Amino acid sequence: MFMPKLLRKCKECGNYTLSQEVCPKCGGQLKNPYPPKFSPEDRYGKYRRMLKKKLLEK
Repeated sequence: MFMPKLLRKCKECGNYTLSQEVCPKCGGQLKNPYPPKFSPEDRYGKYRRMLKKKLLEK
């Protein structure tokens, strides 16, 4: 059974869960493990690339 967008990944321990608030194992913050959809008409791609370049320079 496929459950789209319900799965979350803990930023601290890396475990996957269906919980939406905090990780049941360590209490860490959860994030969406899926990458954003690709669109050739990406309005904000320029800004994401600029931010990525700044982060990689540090």
